[in-house]
Amino acid sequence: MNPYLLGHLLAAGTMLVWGTTFIATKLLLTDFSPVEILFSRFTIGFVTLCILIPRRFALRSLRQELVFAMAGFLGITLYFLFENIAITYTTVSNAGVILGTVPFFIALVDRYLGSRQPLHPAFFAGFAAALLGICCLSMNTLQLEVNPLGDFLALLASITWAFYTLFVRKAAAFGCNMMQVTRRIFMYGLILMLPFMYLMDFQFKPDCYIKPLNLGNLLFLGLGASAICFFSWNFAVKAIGSAQAGPYLYAAPAVTVLAAWLILDEELSLRLIAGLLLTIAGLLISELPHLRAYIKQWRVRAQ
Repeated sequence: MNPYLLGHLLAAGTMLVWGTTFIATKLLLTDFSPVEILFSRFTIGFVTLCILIPRRFALRSLRQELVFAMAGFLGITLYFLFENIAITYTTVSNAGVILGTVPFFIALVDRYLGSRQPLHPAFFAGFAAALLGICCLSMNTLQLEVNPLGDFLALLASITWAFYTLFVRKAAAFGCNMMQVTRRIFMYGLILMLPFMYLMDFQFKPDCYIKPLNLGNLLFLGLGASAICFFSWNFAVKAIGSAQAGPYLYAAPAVTVLAAWLILDEELSLRLIAGLLLTIAGLLISELPHLRAYIKQWRVRAQ
């Protein structure tokens, strides 16, 4: 398949899975703390990648290892810690809206530190539509409460993921196998998570792990949302660039709402339907210039 089309398909598929992770995490929080879920899912993901591609990934240079380590620290350790801690200090609505700015920060980081390609006006129009949709999906009322610490941590999470995407693109430029790159990123993320596990009183709970519901959700998070989806996201960033992959993150809250409706029997109101339509519209508007450019190139090659 054309790598460009494959990149878009993988980005879209990744969002379908990541959008449902909140459901699994919510069910696991009954028996586990956030840091226990985090370490468990990425340990499963790392072991899975070791099984899928057991070939040793040789050390090439200190510069490459620093890039992998930064990606692991930003995307595995810091992002999820910021996100999980933020929700304990602010409302889920606030966190949802603030985390909806991730594609905006991805585009800014790519513009000034990555590809340096100018941002199309359609990107800003798509961002406005998607953010309005995310507000509809996240807010139970028409008001947002200001929670300085939690809101700031959620903002740090958004910025952290933008820089993680930048380092993934740098890692992809080394020409290494992306599954091996993802495995290396997981390794550093887990190592750099250890001090936080100590500070946050991590406990190993064998009796909780063997419960069928917990085991199923952890396997889903570890195999699907971590091992497979981080690889597919990293591949998508390599294939189409971070600026084009980023807007697909708009779809994650929409998928979460649909999953909650289908799995948890939560109500699907007109406000939520409007939010779903706006977020999808924001994604399509953001991607429209790239789609037009691709179609134009395809027609030229066809002639």
